[in-house]
Amino acid sequence: MWLELQIFGFRAMWSPYYFLFLLLVAGIYFYLTGPGRHRFTKEGRPSGKQQAMFYTGLIVLYIIKGSPIDLLAHIVFTAHMTQMALYYLLFPILIIKGIPKWMWEKLFNLAVVRPVLLLLSKPLIAILLFNGLFSLYHLPAVFDYAKTGEFVHAGVTIVILITAFLMWMSVFPPLEELDRLSEIMKIGYIFANGVLITPACALIIFAEAPMYATFTEGGPWVQALSLCVPQDVLNGMSGLKMSGPELFSPLSLLDDQQTAGIIMKVAQEIIFGTIIAKIFFTWFNKERDVIDPLPANAQQDS
Repeated sequence: MWLELQIFGFRAMWSPYYFLFLLLVAGIYFYLTGPGRHRFTKEGRPSGKQQAMFYTGLIVLYIIKGSPIDLLAHIVFTAHMTQMALYYLLFPILIIKGIPKWMWEKLFNLAVVRPVLLLLSKPLIAILLFNGLFSLYHLPAVFDYAKTGEFVHAGVTIVILITAFLMWMSVFPPLEELDRLSEIMKIGYIFANGVLITPACALIIFAEAPMYATFTEGGPWVQALSLCVPQDVLNGMSGLKMSGPELFSPLSLLDDQQTAGIIMKVAQEIIFGTIIAKIFFTWFNKERDVIDPLPANAQQDS
């Protein structure tokens, strides 16, 4: 498959402009949390762990949106669902934990933004928004329409990403006022997320026929491919008679679709399971370290 991807060119495979954009974001973060922070706050630099989280988040973002994985995500459905799992279930966690508290305070203190964020970040609203929009996005009619244009696709995926951030803020609250759930409730919240995302995965896994025209039909597939491949490159490939993703994958269209659903569900279970285990053991150790005071009669006897 790697050799076949070479025909799309360096720009489509490695997204150099996107790489430069992320370098700019990294530079802004370095300046605002380093030498330039005194213009906005009296707080010190973020911890090494916070900085590592943020920069790792940018690396993950480039891997899933700027590397050949992004190109593959427009070619085969298995790559698309792998991209979605990392984009919505891992990337937001790294950024939330990497941005220092004072930056979140600046955002949440904006007069117009504050009431909207406080409302949409409420656990019940956030969980329903994210899972509802994620499931709606993967309905065939909506999905194929979202793949018809660059701005439509970018708008849809960014809106879902924002709801993913809001959803994860209930588990990893960047501010005290967002810390609305106890550890046990957070475990239940993550478990509920796993339940709510299951219908979208089941729809894909148990479908008896390929559902998405942008991954199964030559015309819509090439149109969707134009979102990440320069038009002049696609025009130069017209003589190759590309008919669909089967040219780049040993899987049949139906197997590719079903495998994609399994990948999404397994990735979700791994990420959610890891977070649940971390929260549980943190809670367990905290409870274990609590020392009950001696009864009054025991103190007198001593």
